[in-house]
Amino acid sequence: MSTVGFFGAVMLKFEQEQVVSELDILAVAKVHPLYLQALKSVYRVHELAHEGDAAAWAALAPRIVGVAAGGESSVPASLLAQMPQLQLVSVFGVGYDGVDVQAAIKQGVAVTHTPGVLSDDVADLALGLMLSVARTIPQADQHVRQGRWPAGPMPLGRKVSGARLGIVGLGRIGQAIARRAAAFDMSIAYTARSEKPASGWQFYASAAELAAQVDFLVVITPGGQGTRHLINAEVLKALGPKGYLINVARGSVVDEEALVHALQAGVIAGAGLDVFADEPNVPEALWSLTNVVLTPHMASATHQTRRAMADLAFANMQAGLADQPLLTPVPECLAARQA
Repeated sequence: MSTVGFFGAVMLKFEQEQVVSELDILAVAKVHPLYLQALKSVYRVHELAHEGDAAAWAALAPRIVGVAAGGESSVPASLLAQMPQLQLVSVFGVGYDGVDVQAAIKQGVAVTHTPGVLSDDVADLALGLMLSVARTIPQADQHVRQGRWPAGPMPLGRKVSGARLGIVGLGRIGQAIARRAAAFDMSIAYTARSEKPASGWQFYASAAELAAQVDFLVVITPGGQGTRHLINAEVLKALGPKGYLINVARGSVVDEEALVHALQAGVIAGAGLDVFADEPNVPEALWSLTNVVLTPHMASATHQTRRAMADLAFANMQAGLADQPLLTPVPECLAARQA
């Protein structure tokens, strides 16, 4: 059975056991319509109620048992503390750096996310950005559309096949990127919190050491304070004037000011970016450059994957509120259980 089919079967099982309940769910962001629709079919969903009338929220907060969040949602300890009956935060997305997981664990609240189901799409886009920026595909499209071809050809691009790839973060998505890169006969190296000898790929202890050895540096590490500005001026200098940065992780992982300078000054050759420091606000200094390819945080944005993410987020919510095993708790929650 496919991944989507499996989670769909899980949802159907719960739907058969539990029709519309009296349980109250808080949506802390504008969660994806597919996820929201599924939640509303079973629960009483309160959208952004914590941002509205204070008195109404004070009356509602003690009844909230589940929180529906997105990958960019903020769920701090101060908000968690207002919901004494809260059992679960179910995140629609693989990233959950906006959730104070340690505070949730102390409060006895589980946190889940949606890994695995979006790995292929994110890896596909990472390769797409790499090809686009190296072969100047968007610029070539405009060259034809704007009638400039008769006046002369496009400048030459950079070959991708056979190049050296460095991956910052070798989780599910990082490994999916590496497998795709192998089909391009790229040599593969990586940096991560710990070495993974079974991968068979070259390990470097730091992002700067890795950057100095590769042509393309792909960032796919979790966000949060632990990785904030991990890709800084030092790393970009190590990548060098023939190197390209690809970021499909979080905007916070890259020092955007340092990146703009590196792109303007020729410290690196170019960048392909799907994420930014202050989304959806992208500085003109980035979008006015010709050596970058920019996409609007769309790595997982396919019909198939968003459906699978909604199914999994919903299945996690139903499992948690029915005292069933969670499908995909975040690693910190797994570690807390095993401690």
